[in-house]
Amino acid sequence: MALTATVYTFEIDLSDVDRNVYETFTLKAAQHPSETEEFLFTRVLAYCLEYREGIAFSKGLAEPDEPPVIVRDLTGALQVWIEIGNPDAARLHKASKASPRTVIYTHKDPEQLKRSLAGERVHKRESIELYAVDRELLANLSERLDRRMKIAVTRTDGELYLTVGGDSISGAIAKLSLIRTP
Repeated sequence: MALTATVYTFEIDLSDVDRNVYETFTLKAAQHPSETEEFLFTRVLAYCLEYREGIAFSKGLAEPDEPPVIVRDLTGALQVWIEIGNPDAARLHKASKASPRTVIYTHKDPEQLKRSLAGERVHKRESIELYAVDRELLANLSERLDRRMKIAVTRTDGELYLTVGGDSISGAIAKLSLIRTP
């Protein structure tokens, strides 16, 4: 029998001081059996940190030609393609050709991503945004994973401050260049 996705409900209180975005919303996220908790939380944090009208999770593995998180305008036109983890060069090439803005949130080693892309053809590589999420922060969140969670997310000066079940957790969200320096 095939394993099914587990659905999590996150009640988010977002205060993104860096972007002047303050919202409260409920977010449902389905975790595929092959998806790690770190990937799930990176996807949830990317959704929060990119929050705007038209943002949505894609259908995930059921739609391999779509990113994990997507932003469309009111006409349905693609505005932001948001990848999670370490996507390959072909996927990033396609993403940056399809979308005015391409963003990667990685829960893995960003230098490994840069090495894997070295010498590969990627359209508008220099304009692709790369954010590395603090791995210790993700590990702390993963320990607290529950089917229903209330999370207060605050970003200020590139730092994330989260409150989960009365516990405070913090970590950096580092913006990096996708261009590998020697």
